[in-house]
Amino acid sequence: METMNQDTIDMVEKIMDTVTMGYAYLYPQDGGARKEYLIATTPENMANFIGSHIYDAQKMVVTDMSDRLIVETCGGFLDRCPDQKLCGEIVQHLTPVQMGEKEAGEILAVDRTQADEYWAMEDAVVTMAEYRMEL
Repeated sequence: METMNQDTIDMVEKIMDTVTMGYAYLYPQDGGARKEYLIATTPENMANFIGSHIYDAQKMVVTDMSDRLIVETCGGFLDRCPDQKLCGEIVQHLTPVQMGEKEAGEILAVDRTQADEYWAMEDAVVTMAEYRMEL
């Protein structure tokens, strides 16, 4: 398990600033263990995430914080996307990456374990603040 550092804290805060966050589950091409991430679920960020894993993921699933499906991929291509407007926006950003016309941009994502650590740390800070208010 990686320890949380300032870069991780900054990334979680960037993700939260987008006001659209969820979870990405990456199933590696080699059949290894599933990887879980907290990511910003903006169309551009999801396209960058998908585009950066075209060759190493057999499948990716992105959900909202309530675990409702946003998008599912097969290889590096969209397979299921219930919101067709959102699907079109993702494709608009993803196609140039798939075609090799551009590289995937910055990805707002952290390992889910690190995100959970961040929230546990925040809970501890809030609890201490509340405790001090009672003294």
